[in-house]
Amino acid sequence: QVQLVESGGGLVQPGGSLRLSCAASGIIFSINTIVWYRQSPGKERELLTSISSVGSTNYADSVKGRFTISRDNDKNTVSQQMNSLKPEDTAVYYCNAMVRTQYRGSYSDYWGQGTQVTVSS
Repeated sequence: QVQLVESGGGLVQPGGSLRLSCAASGIIFSINTIVWYRQSPGKERELLTSISSVGSTNYADSVKGRFTISRDNDKNTVSQQMNSLKPEDTAVYYCNAMVRTQYRGSYSDYWGQGTQVTVSS
């Protein structure tokens, strides 16, 4: 069983920063692409950032230049540094990872439980 656990959410003022982390635990052979999403009430889930197993990154236009994704393959963790936060960044943030639990096994899709980010004065 693989678990993804996000942390680092909270309340921050506009213009502030937060750093989210996502830690994968369990029986893990390898982790492929990791993605951060967010969802706020009444809105569709939005893909924000992604990072491949070799560190290639992609960013949604809404967060480009403000958010940075990084990963530590040795620790099976991924982080998302969020700067210049805006009220419209308020949402529940989720990490998603494709994980292989055995050699030559297939990748399965795992999600964390989410962490709330609220940007408000």
